[in-house]
Amino acid sequence: MAQYITLEAAKALPFWRRPVALLFLMALAMPIAFNTWAALLNNFVIEVADFDGGDIGLLHTVREIPGFLAVGVIAIIMFVREQVLGLVSLVLLGVATMFTAWFPSMGGILTLTMLSSIGFHYYETVNQSLQLQWLKIEDAPRMLGWLLAAGSGATLVAYLLIMALWETLSLSYNTVYMIGGGVTVAIAVVAMLAYPQFEAPTVQHKKMILRKRYWLYYALQFMSGARRQIFMVFAGFMMVERFGYDVHEITTLYLINLVINILVAPLMGRAVGYFGERRTLGFEYIGLVCVFLAYGGVYYAGWGVVVAAVLYVLDHLFFALALALKTYFQKIADPADIAPTAAVAFTINHIAAVFLPVGLGLLWLMSPAAVFFLAAAMAGVSFCLAMLIPRHPVPGKETIFSVPLAQAAE
Repeated sequence: MAQYITLEAAKALPFWRRPVALLFLMALAMPIAFNTWAALLNNFVIEVADFDGGDIGLLHTVREIPGFLAVGVIAIIMFVREQVLGLVSLVLLGVATMFTAWFPSMGGILTLTMLSSIGFHYYETVNQSLQLQWLKIEDAPRMLGWLLAAGSGATLVAYLLIMALWETLSLSYNTVYMIGGGVTVAIAVVAMLAYPQFEAPTVQHKKMILRKRYWLYYALQFMSGARRQIFMVFAGFMMVERFGYDVHEITTLYLINLVINILVAPLMGRAVGYFGERRTLGFEYIGLVCVFLAYGGVYYAGWGVVVAAVLYVLDHLFFALALALKTYFQKIADPADIAPTAAVAFTINHIAAVFLPVGLGLLWLMSPAAVFFLAAAMAGVSFCLAMLIPRHPVPGKETIFSVPLAQAAE
């Protein structure tokens, strides 16, 4: 029988059974399956399934469809608690990852990708909602940084094992996928059994919420999804196709990213708390403009594999600052809007994601550099939007043009 407990009463539980501990456990579980899948993906589809740029674009379009449909979470949480849905989604992600190598055909890879993506995107939607409900506003930037570092730490262990053992033990894709997905499933099941059901102080709306005053948050989410797709789909693919990176070399690159994230992510959380969302997001977007322009130069001018690797690391580092989007919304939101708006935001984030990979995959076949130049333009638009965030956002002061509710009532 499930045990229900409020967040206030949960303070009396042992630390390892409190809500924050569960958030950390989930932060450890998800990246193991997802990043094991991602680390091997480009090599797997090129070496085993003979994918080209158009094929990889189609795969990532399929992968993003569940993100586009994340608004369906609103209907599910009418009958299933968010905490339960998040853990079940982790199980689905893990199971789909386990069987990825069993079906090395276009149809098989697309089917398993769709299933793992449902697990990933529904987990991420619910996880974001739980983070913003369970963390205090004053603690959120710092704790989100530590959660990001925890996820990077878990992935670091997985990547170290892949890098050290891939060639030494002649590992197969199936073996690595089975282990990576299986660990995620095991952690999710333990979390289901070991933790009570936590009750947030504010009951969440169980319907779609679209508020005019959240328009800037929606716009930033849309642009974030568009830019992220270019990084996710084509940056790693370039490293394999253009520079011939092998599995252990790609994993080494990911490894560098993880070490930097573990060290820097908590500092990023503190930076958001100190400098505010406007300044940190502005810094992120200017950095991404420079990185994407340089990516185009790498491919077009052939600046070399080392330059490409450095840009890849910088790219990944700048994207970590996106946690400021979460804290911006937490500050302007009605507490009851958090769950439904998390689902709506994920759908908005994936509107471009569903259509961009295929179209840009075709553009890639004609001019890979043009794909990255387009991404730089998108980052520039995001910078302009970020400059509309006030220094201290609150409900009623969502943009620099808004009038706080207290002043409007005078």
